[in-house]
Amino acid sequence: MVLNDDKHKNRTHSKRYRPGKGPLPGPAANHPEKPGLRARQAAAKILAAVVDRKTPLDGMLDLENGNPAYRQLNDADRALVRAILNTALRHLPRIEAILDMLVGTPLPDGARALHHVLTVAAAQILYLDVPDHSAVDLAVEQAQIDPRNRRFASLTNAVLRRLSREKASHLTATQAVSVIPAWFHERLSAVYGRDHAARIADALLEPSTVDLTVKSDPEGWAARLGGLVLPTGSVRLPVASGAIPALEGFEAGEWWVQDAAASLPAKLFSDLAGKRVADLCAAPGGKTAQLAAAGARVTALDQSGNRLKRLIGNLDRLRLSAETVEANMAEYRPGELFDAVLLDAPCSSTGTIRRHPDVLWTKGPEDIGKLAGLQERLLRHALTLVRPGGELVFSNCSLDPSEGEDMVARVLADNPDWRIAPVDPADWPGLEAAISPRGEFRTTPAMLPATLGHAGGVDGFYAVRLVRAG
Repeated sequence: MVLNDDKHKNRTHSKRYRPGKGPLPGPAANHPEKPGLRARQAAAKILAAVVDRKTPLDGMLDLENGNPAYRQLNDADRALVRAILNTALRHLPRIEAILDMLVGTPLPDGARALHHVLTVAAAQILYLDVPDHSAVDLAVEQAQIDPRNRRFASLTNAVLRRLSREKASHLTATQAVSVIPAWFHERLSAVYGRDHAARIADALLEPSTVDLTVKSDPEGWAARLGGLVLPTGSVRLPVASGAIPALEGFEAGEWWVQDAAASLPAKLFSDLAGKRVADLCAAPGGKTAQLAAAGARVTALDQSGNRLKRLIGNLDRLRLSAETVEANMAEYRPGELFDAVLLDAPCSSTGTIRRHPDVLWTKGPEDIGKLAGLQERLLRHALTLVRPGGELVFSNCSLDPSEGEDMVARVLADNPDWRIAPVDPADWPGLEAAISPRGEFRTTPAMLPATLGHAGGVDGFYAVRLVRAG
């Protein structure tokens, strides 16, 4: 399968792309626009925002409030932009190493925009089924119509044509270059060891999985959808399983999309039937749905009204219900203490790099420290919302113990009426490696290897069940 100018296909996706057309403003206004140019321009602008300004990718790809250049594209071109960006961010250290070698002399400080144009083109030449001549031609066009880059148009042409000729050797030469930033690689190695850290990095290059949490009968739904049942009880769909809303059971509300690791925290509670349970950072509602499906009387809390609207819509499709409260949980004081509380706290999201490779370029060590402090404040407050004899599950999607094990140990040292209720590995066959000696869950993207027809990996997650003395 080969991408041409009006039909594009990522190696791991079956969506076709048809670049939009229209006149360009500025110097090229009197010339026909080259097909696919606007998509490449949008990709370069958004890549710059991620790498240089630490702007999260999801917000820029939002169709209501996202990047204007992206929103103005048609659906097919937007899909192409997403493919380019995800590919570029997943392979960024290798792409930059190759460009540094090809360019030779470092680009001047004022040529940062050109660097992103070259990166977007290199991602297509090296990793996407885009014809090389198309990637080169559109990059040169971008340089020519941008006053900042016009003087580098010949350089752009020469560098990318050479890359096209030599790409096989460059791919081989950079196989040993880690695809994660050096600071993150060293942090992972210190915690997990170098071998496991390397496997986590490799997981970044694998296709993302689609996992479903089902209300009941996971074996039956796996058979209907051609999936398999994971040790978490989730159903993993085969690669390229089609549009989610078109699958059997979606409209009937029989299941929802939720990474297998993200489904674990809500499963750590004891029997919740009839109990009052608070989900303190609830939106978009996957864990709220789990709690409601388990028979709990759920209060779903979030400080964003728009996110709560999305949660309510998701629950309506699933034929489930919960009381919703728009409030800052750090200031929330219920009239009555809860039997159980779930706190899936805001974090660095470093466990989600398979789905969100931009996290590695928008977060840094200082962010992990700040977020660990926020989580500690939230957890200390959450403990005050649970009745004596009740329970609390704390979780997040960070890979860093400073946002998990270390912080929880510090909080427990100051709260002697709380203790860890350890997870028993015997209750989780297939996930024994994810359970620590203290009985906490710690998954990483390197766990759950691929099987025939199904991608491997899970999000990195930390989860622990705490109980309060009666």
